[in-house]
Amino acid sequence: MTLNNDPRPWQVESSEYLHRLPWFTVRKDAVRMQNGGFIPDYFVLEYPDWINVTAVTTDGQLVLIRQYRHGLGQVSYELCAGVVDPGEDPLPAAQRELLEETGFGGGTWELLMTLSANPGTHANLTYAYLATGVTLQQAQQLESTEEITVHVVSPERALQLLESGDIMQSLHAAPLLKYLLKRAASASEPTRYF
Repeated sequence: MTLNNDPRPWQVESSEYLHRLPWFTVRKDAVRMQNGGFIPDYFVLEYPDWINVTAVTTDGQLVLIRQYRHGLGQVSYELCAGVVDPGEDPLPAAQRELLEETGFGGGTWELLMTLSANPGTHANLTYAYLATGVTLQQAQQLESTEEITVHVVSPERALQLLESGDIMQSLHAAPLLKYLLKRAASASEPTRYF
């Protein structure tokens, strides 16, 4: 049901870039709202689109990675993830990142969900893919700025990692949880909530 009084997009009256680097671009907009309200300093973070992959092996195990994240100052479990290069489609980016970061590839791919880190401040999207039937195809091909270990875990172990907070990245927890819920529903397993 759509209501006639739903909010409409704001009118941008002016816009300027305060900082422009590949990993930190900040734009300041002056915006007018539908109700006449005015926000002179609305800040937007511009990033390229991101991808992540819930990768499931031919025997039903999940391919996770562990890496240090400096913002939180800790190592945690994550899905394989990366950046969509300019002009690149998200699916090939996801397939490339999975192969480079983990050595796993192949299988059947589908878009599981599209997410925003924060639609109030982030201008990009995250495309979360499900890759089923992946196999180990090569050694990792990490960049000099990557330190990643690969961990193949059972779905039950992945659920434990979610429950214990060992998967901190919300853009990774959401698609992984969606996969685990769909898996439980298709197997007619009783749904176990946190």
